[in-house]
Order: sequence, then structure tokens, then C-alpha cells
Amino acid sequence: MYGRGFFALPPVVKNIILINVLMLLADYTVRSVSGVELTMILGLYFPKSDQFLPLQLFTHMFMHGGIWHLFFNMYALYIFGQVLEQVWGPKRFFIYYMVCGLGAAFIHETVILFQYERLMNIITPDQLELVLNEGTAFFSQGKVFTDGTMKSLQLLLNTPTVGASGAVFGILLAFGVLFPNTQLMLLFPPIPIKAKYFVLAYGGIELYLAVTQPGSNIAHAAHLGGMLFGYILIRYWRKTTNTLY
Repeated sequence: MYGRGFFALPPVVKNIILINVLMLLADYTVRSVSGVELTMILGLYFPKSDQFLPLQLFTHMFMHGGIWHLFFNMYALYIFGQVLEQVWGPKRFFIYYMVCGLGAAFIHETVILFQYERLMNIITPDQLELVLNEGTAFFSQGKVFTDGTMKSLQLLLNTPTVGASGAVFGILLAFGVLFPNTQLMLLFPPIPIKAKYFVLAYGGIELYLAVTQPGSNIAHAAHLGGMLFGYILIRYWRKTTNTLY
């Protein structure tokens, strides 16, 4: 068993938390010194964007939009991730974490693709040319187009996605599957709830928000993607091994 405290955490959880904290500090430092935002470079863009780079599929998972965004993701990883790593071991836990994070990115980008195709069907050639030629420069200046279609496409092509939320939602799913009857204590409201019901409720809320708020700044589809790919991987492991861990 691992002891208590950060330095007694199992190695993968400890290093993931450490990397995420260091990347946030690096983002703050670089921004204050040079004005460059690392989140705008290492965040994940839609592949049709000129700013997309394949490495962003990995780097976006270690970037966050602020200290509270980082805190809630890392706190959930700290609470639930260390239990899973103790059960699975470092290698399997790391594979699971990365698969959930990449799966979340895949689902998120798929949703963005549908939005992109819809916009391309209604935007005029002149509007499209203006967005492609001037949209990025305007966005960097804090400006957006007044036309709704042009604005939507501008934001779609120039807004990066950051955060470990997709992978963390996969962690929550795994905890609910492995320890379904473990009692968790909610903060708001302060009532006990079994892990399986907590995961189902969280997943239901995310599904509702993904459907009703497709343009939200929160990537609800990515959260669902992390849970979906986590569930698929767990099912695969159960079919190919005698035990899940």
C-alpha cells in the first residue's frame, strides 16, 4: 500500500499531476515574460485549422485554462487515480489514462467536424475567404466577426481545447466499474452516494449538456468520450484476460 501525501503517491499519478502543475506554471511564466500563451500553441485545434499540429493530441491533456481548471482535474485524479494505479499497476494505468485522453479528443474532434460541415454548407465563398484570411489575426486581437456564421467558424478554427478532463472522466468511470458499491461523500449536497450511481449521474449530466449546449466553452462531448473509451478498454481487458488487473 502507498502512504499518504503527494510524494507517497503511486508513480504515474504523481508524475501526471507534477507535469500538469509545471505546465501551468510554464504557461504563466512564458506569458508574463513574452506575452506568448502556451495554451494557444499546445492546446488541441481542429485539424482544418492552420494552427493544428499532431503533437497537440497529446500536449493538450497537460495544459489547463487556469488554476481552478487544473485543481479540479488533478484533485479527481489524486482521489480516484491512485486507487486504480494500485489495482492495475503503473503500466496498465498509464495506458488506460492515455487511451481515455485520446478517445476524448477523438470524440470532441468528431463533434467539431459535424459543426464544421454544417457551417461550410451555409457560409458564402466571400465570407469563407475572409474568415480564412483574416479570422486568426482578428481573433489574436480579441476581435470576432459580427456575422453569426462567420463568428462560429472563426471560433471553431482558432479556439484550442485544453485540459485533462477527458482522461479524468475515464478515471471516474473506471472507479465506478471496479468499485461500484463504494460510498462517496458529495460536497454539494453533503450526502453519501454509491460510486456506480455517481458515475451514472455524472455521465447523464454530461450527455444532457452535450446535447443542449453544443457551443459551450466546456467540451462535454470530450468528457463523454473519455468515459466511452474507458468503458470499451475495460470490456476488452475483461475479455482478453482472466482478471481485470
